[in-house]
Parts: sequence; structure tokens; C-alpha cells
Amino acid sequence: VQLQASGGGMVQAGGSLRLSCAASGRPLSGYAMSWFRQAPGKEREFVATISWSNGSAAYADSVKGRFTVSRDKVKKMLYLQMNGLEPEDTAVYFCSAKFNYGKYYRGNDYVFWGQGTQVTVSS
Repeated sequence: VQLQASGGGMVQAGGSLRLSCAASGRPLSGYAMSWFRQAPGKEREFVATISWSNGSAAYADSVKGRFTVSRDKVKKMLYLQMNGLEPEDTAVYFCSAKFNYGKYYRGNDYVFWGQGTQVTVSS
């Protein structure tokens, strides 16, 4: 699976951005498609996930109610709509994929990663 993330940028606090991730390669049925992020000096953290097959989604508590993950099965695209952005959301965001939805929050279980896209939120 090849992943290509895009859509990052700079925005003021309270603003919105939509990240996109184009997937190619093998069929994604049964895969968990997720977003992680890494801020400077911090460890990578789970942000959101969606089951490619049935659309079940889960979020980190820090983004719940502000971010929405979705996918377009026809276009093979993964999205992350980010609203109400806060300076604490500043990070490089990565899309990732692994087979099997279980323990979706464990970054080390993911085999496929996109290149990352920078999100900067100013106060």
C-alpha cells in the first residue's frame, strides 16, 4: 500500500483544514486507515482511525468532537476534517494503514505510512 498525504498548512486558532491521503496498491478491505501526528520534541500520537470496510471510526480524546475522519472507497482516499484547530494541534500529520482494525491506536503495528504533512496553528 502506498500512501500520499496532502492538505497541511498554516491556520489561525479556531480555523479549519482538511487533510487528504491518497492510497494505492492492494485492496484495502479489512484495513484500518489512520492518522497519527508528531509535534516537535514529542512522541508520535494516535489521532483518528476508520475501518475501510465498514466505516467504523474512533478518535483520540484530544480531538474528539473537532476532527472527523472519513474515506471514499471509490477514489481510495482518506480524509481528516479538522475544525476548531488549536495551537496544540501543531504537528506533522501522517496517514497510515494496517490490516486488521484491532488495537488501532498502536502506531508500531502500522506497516504502511505516508510522508507526512505539516499543520501549524497560530494563536
